[in-house]
Amino acid sequence: MFFGVYTALITPFKNNKIDFHALDLLLEKQLINGVQGIVPCGTTGESVTLEYEEYISILKFCVKKVNKKIKIIAGAGSNCTYKTVHLSKIAEDLGCDGVLVVSPYYNKPTQKGLYLHFKAINEAINIPIIIYNIPSRSSINIEPKTIAKIFNDCKNVVGIKESSGSLNQVNDIKLLSHNIVLFSGDDALTLPLLALGGVGVISVLSNIIPDKIVKLVKFFRMGNINEAMRIHYNLLPLIKVMFLETNPLPIKTAASILGICEMEFRLPMCKMEHNNRLYLEKKLREYKLLK
Repeated sequence: MFFGVYTALITPFKNNKIDFHALDLLLEKQLINGVQGIVPCGTTGESVTLEYEEYISILKFCVKKVNKKIKIIAGAGSNCTYKTVHLSKIAEDLGCDGVLVVSPYYNKPTQKGLYLHFKAINEAINIPIIIYNIPSRSSINIEPKTIAKIFNDCKNVVGIKESSGSLNQVNDIKLLSHNIVLFSGDDALTLPLLALGGVGVISVLSNIIPDKIVKLVKFFRMGNINEAMRIHYNLLPLIKVMFLETNPLPIKTAASILGICEMEFRLPMCKMEHNNRLYLEKKLREYKLLK
């Protein structure tokens, strides 16, 4: 169903509006370089600062542009179950192939509340749901037993984007939910998660170098582990730079430096510190991405 590289898309802005020209260039880059799908309107896309109408317009644009050539998993999560259900229904109606639903942030629900949240979404739509577990942003970890219960009870929940940073948690998830589609939510852990039964990555770095991320996953799936490891270790310093500051600040800054989009964020996200930006530019030159 889902496998390979899905790019967690940045949302290009220009004069505080969606820059559809830049979004078109970004999507074209993804299509040309062979990603299996895109994830618009997620964390990397500054989803929490998007207006309702903007959310719809971005999904419509993506659906029309990719024209079924690759899959679209729309970010639809929020800290309100009602709102998440509503956004998920919109994504389904617009023709997206699935939704990525982050665990509710700030509320700090119990494990029972998390289960009921995903159960409600499952009952409201008929397209696949990917759970997004990222305790560092949501303040709550979806425990492996809870993930297993959601996966077993909810027919539309097919996978998880795992961003806890814990390989022990990944082990427990796969032990309890053998057939769950497991995506890495961290570029630095793509290779380890593939080795533990993962199918791919929802990648930040593939906004600017989709070809390299595609090759890493492809080589691993073909059994060429040594080549996958070579790419992994080669990219690791660049991956680390992309998290010098809060995502998506570095990746969007890199995309701007490379001419993909404007260096524009919506508060409270803001431009990188000067020295960090200089270091980012240095790394882009070292990787021959910037002349």
